[in-house]
Amino acid sequence: MNTIEALRTRRTIRKFDSKEVSRQVLDSIFEAVRFAPSWKNSRTFRFTVITDAKVKSRIAEEATRTPSNNKNIINNAPCVIIQSAVNGKAGYTADGAFDTVKGDGYTMYDAGIAADELCLAAHEYGLGSVIMGLVDYDKIAQIISLPEDETVVTAIAVGYPESIPNPPSKYEVAEYVRYID
Repeated sequence: MNTIEALRTRRTIRKFDSKEVSRQVLDSIFEAVRFAPSWKNSRTFRFTVITDAKVKSRIAEEATRTPSNNKNIINNAPCVIIQSAVNGKAGYTADGAFDTVKGDGYTMYDAGIAADELCLAAHEYGLGSVIMGLVDYDKIAQIISLPEDETVVTAIAVGYPESIPNPPSKYEVAEYVRYID
């Protein structure tokens, strides 16, 4: 599949087949994600892959916000990936000062790029994904024993789609692009 086709056909998937995602496929996805760009090549994005049903259940029960379908998504996804980021690197100089007026905003910017590349790489392997924001980041960090110098960014459920939804309506290009000629 080419890049444009991947962008046009990737969908947010919230219901997954029970088929396990192999370690080989996951490793191939992360092999692709390692090429994601980051602020001065700071590479602050990290991923914790959870396939253990007990850990997923604990996250679903203790770290999802309501109202949200995330509890069901986490429990039913064969794989949940917790994305985190190393603090104090992206957007900073070597002496710890901000290198940009955006402050540490590049940490989340870089994390977003890496998350999108993960979802596109998963799509290439026939997997679906959903990025979930309605989660308790601190509770997830506690459950997975996240290193203290990292912050949870999001949870991403990954698996083989139960079905592929139709694309939602999208803006016309003229609604979000301005040209200055």
